[in-house]
Amino acid sequence: MKPLSCCIAIAIFLLQSPCQAGFLDSLSQEILPPSQQRSSLDTNVIVKGLKEALATGTEKAVTAVSKPDGYFRNQLIKILLPAKIQQVADVAARIGFQQQVDTFVLSMNRAAEKAAPQAARYFGNAIRQMTVEDAKQILNGGDTAATTFFEKKTRAQLFEAFKPSVTTAMNQAGTARAYKELIGKYEATPLAAFSGKPSLDLDEYVTNKALDGLFLMVAEEEKKIRKDPAARTTDLLRKVFGGK
Repeated sequence: MKPLSCCIAIAIFLLQSPCQAGFLDSLSQEILPPSQQRSSLDTNVIVKGLKEALATGTEKAVTAVSKPDGYFRNQLIKILLPAKIQQVADVAARIGFQQQVDTFVLSMNRAAEKAAPQAARYFGNAIRQMTVEDAKQILNGGDTAATTFFEKKTRAQLFEAFKPSVTTAMNQAGTARAYKELIGKYEATPLAAFSGKPSLDLDEYVTNKALDGLFLMVAEEEKKIRKDPAARTTDLLRKVFGGK
């Protein structure tokens, strides 16, 4: 198979195969011989293939966190209480409010799951605006070069988009009310007189944790595709990479 045909084949493969598309490490170096790597046409084809791969990979991450229990049942990204509020929750649990604590934690994660689908649009915009130089840095970068690119390009925008959704979801779930009840129960204990009342911007905390979890999932997907040999065992990939 000629070098250009290989590039076109891999671009089509990335477009059609969601289980294999992702962040392919050093795609140009593996497909093209050194004499062909500097061709502008070949570079454009490679960039197109990379964009399709990134689109599929980020979609997979967004879908994973957006479904019910996408955050709550994933121990890597489950949103827990911050340390300064955990003490309050521990006291409340000891005096009979464990169910309220559990509901509070669950509602934070549900808010993140409801906000997460919005990320797809921002990732898509970042991919469409990607330059050849961006693509080169991703292709030749470290295990999470693509994730770093997305976080740099989208985190501030995602924060602004997520926060109102998080606020609405938590209000609907009664999260703020549950939080105030926990604080109220804590303030009624002798311990509060010594340690004082903890303060927390709940909306900002959950929004940031939701984004942390999202980018962690994107990074996990990227590292898996870069390192997992199983991702390159289809018939098409064996032909393209000459049995590697």
